[in-house]
Amino acid sequence: MAFEPPQRLVRTLSETYGESVAGEWLGQLPGITQEAVKRRELTVERVVAPGGGSSLVVLVRRPDGAPAALKVAPPFAAPGAERAALAHWKGWGSVELISGSDGQLLLERLHTETSLRSLPEAKALLEAAGTVRKLWVEPVAEHGFETVAERTAPQAAAMRTTSDPQVVPLVTAALDAREELVAAGPTELMLLHGAFRQGKVLSGDRAPWLAVGPVPVVGERAYDLARLVRDRVEDLVAAASGASATRRRVNKLADSLDIDSERLRGWTLFRAVESGVRALEAGRRQDAELLLEFADWL
Repeated sequence: MAFEPPQRLVRTLSETYGESVAGEWLGQLPGITQEAVKRRELTVERVVAPGGGSSLVVLVRRPDGAPAALKVAPPFAAPGAERAALAHWKGWGSVELISGSDGQLLLERLHTETSLRSLPEAKALLEAAGTVRKLWVEPVAEHGFETVAERTAPQAAAMRTTSDPQVVPLVTAALDAREELVAAGPTELMLLHGAFRQGKVLSGDRAPWLAVGPVPVVGERAYDLARLVRDRVEDLVAAASGASATRRRVNKLADSLDIDSERLRGWTLFRAVESGVRALEAGRRQDAELLLEFADWL
């Protein structure tokens, strides 16, 4: 079987790590995946498409016929951190790790076609809150994960190079919010998913909903919840009450998970503007405009 990378994976890796770095690994990907399948004696069913933006996911069966999913990620995406987080969670709120090394993870098979985005918004947010709550646990000593401050420092540095006069005021506000949050210090040090949103929670057989695709980081829960706040941003922007709905969502999620609403608002602002600036630089102007309009409401 040809293990050609889906276009979403090609685009996202190229935007994030540069075309030359991404292209070299993507050229090797079919061979890497074939070798991983052969070594584990797996039977391939299909490649998941459009799939995610950080790895190739292949639905497989193990030698005993049990279903599983093989995830192949590039070394520059730090796949070891994902493996460590999944091993720590042991399937509590997350997909279960069967085995894994060198960026190749054999995972519990979930229903890849059914995420929380398939539910009505109110129900999806409720289920998302219940799922992410399970993931927030104390990391082990000498865990080796990035902290929120470490992860956001290079992002902040990249944002400072923005020269678009229409974007600069929002960038300044976002950078000020981050500086204040970091200067105050985290209110807690928990293991976080790092990229949590509705699309990262899939239906399963062992549990109704399980998180996948962590980009783990250690810090305060408000940072982890910030990405969830802007889920379905296109619907928020299209609604006449989008601004007030956004602020209600911040307060509702903060209340339901016992998080300081101002810290959640600050991290939501920073993460939305950072994503918007990256989208602009990648030429995805429509995505950027949605994100920046959302950020302006905060």
